Amino acid sequence: MGIGGIISAIVVGAIIGALGRLFVRGRQKISIIATILIGIVAALIGTWIASLAGWDETSGPDVLEVVIQIVLAALFVALYAGWAGKRR
Repeated sequence: MGIGGIISAIVVGAIIGALGRLFVRGRQKISIIATILIGIVAALIGTWIASLAGWDETSGPDVLEVVIQIVLAALFVALYAGWAGKRR
């Protein structure tokens, strides 16, 4: 993976993580770094799930893949926010 791949992973992670946070109720005390990392993980797992289901080979935008990624990001944000809240 080159520098372009790393930068695009960070950008996609930030977008997916931010969208995931929008769907979680309440205020989350999560850093931007944690949001980006959660977004990257959610994007990778969402892409993997979509490829297993055969939804990654569409002629248009991969809407189902993005929906899976955002749902996973929201789930991970909620889990992380709950875990981080208990640590304080």
